[in-house]
Amino acid sequence: MPGIHFRLRMTDSDIAEVAVRQVDELVSRLVPEVFETIRADADHGAEQAQALAHLHLLTYLQQAVERLEAKAANEAADAGAGYPQIGRASNMTRQGARRRWPGLLDQQPPSTSPRTGSTR
Repeated sequence: MPGIHFRLRMTDSDIAEVAVRQVDELVSRLVPEVFETIRADADHGAEQAQALAHLHLLTYLQQAVERLEAKAANEAADAGAGYPQIGRASNMTRQGARRRWPGLLDQQPPSTSPRTGSTR
C-alpha cells in the first residue's frame, strides 16, 4: 500500500502545541480587527467580552478548517491518493475518511480532449 509521502519533523504533541500557539496568536490578532468592543457594564466586563469574542472567532476558524480539510482531501484524491492515505494524513482510519468525505474517489476527472461536436 502506498504511503503518505511525507515525514514528520516533530512529534504529534509538538505539532499540536505549535498549532495551538499559532491559532491563539491569530485569534488575538484578529479579534480587535473583526470585533468592536462595546461599553462594558457591571454585568458584562471587558474580560468577559474579550473571552466571548475569542470564542466566537474560534467557531469561524473551526468552520474554515473544516472547509480547508475538505478541499485538501479533494486535492489529495485528485492527485491519486486513496482513502487509506487520506485517512492516515487525517489521523483517522480509511473507513473514517470514507465516512467524512464520501464519494471522494468517485469523482470523474475532467476530460482533457476537446469536444468538436462531430460524429465522424
